[in-house]
Amino acid sequence: MSVNGYVARTYGVGGWFRLMCWLAAGVVAYGLWTDHTAAPETAAPVKVGRAARAGIPARYLVLYQREGRRYGVPWTVLAAIGKVESDHGRSSAPGVRSGVNRFGCCAGPMQFNLTNGPPSTWDRYGRGSPYRAADAIAAAARYLRAAGARTDLRRAVYAYNHSWAYVRQVLGLARRYGGR
Repeated sequence: MSVNGYVARTYGVGGWFRLMCWLAAGVVAYGLWTDHTAAPETAAPVKVGRAARAGIPARYLVLYQREGRRYGVPWTVLAAIGKVESDHGRSSAPGVRSGVNRFGCCAGPMQFNLTNGPPSTWDRYGRGSPYRAADAIAAAARYLRAAGARTDLRRAVYAYNHSWAYVRQVLGLARRYGGR
């Protein structure tokens, strides 16, 4: 007899359903806990190039560094994507602060697709609001990690936006942000 059959026979269908709900809640709680404990906040200082200090708002710089450390993605790449997509949230283009972009699909400072899918890219990697910088940058880091950034950064950036010109632009900016 299967475990599901045993639980359903012993505790009834309601007991089986409650057990499955508790199990699902435990899995979600474990996932949230590991997200918040993946990397210590007191990591070694990172090199910040002149271009980063001059061009990235302080609040965004902290977020890029924190989420990069947490997800094992170079903060400079997150910052370069933020620059290209929305000038670190400063762009007044449609979709950056509300609504969607002029193509009718993407939103927020990191321009996550809200309409592809299901699930959409935001539904898969985002939590909270795509318009909130902390949520969007964390989602971008999760996306890049899932796309293989730890082993092939170029391919991961290409997965973010299917254009090799975009990849060259982002990686060039990332090098400048790191002082290289």
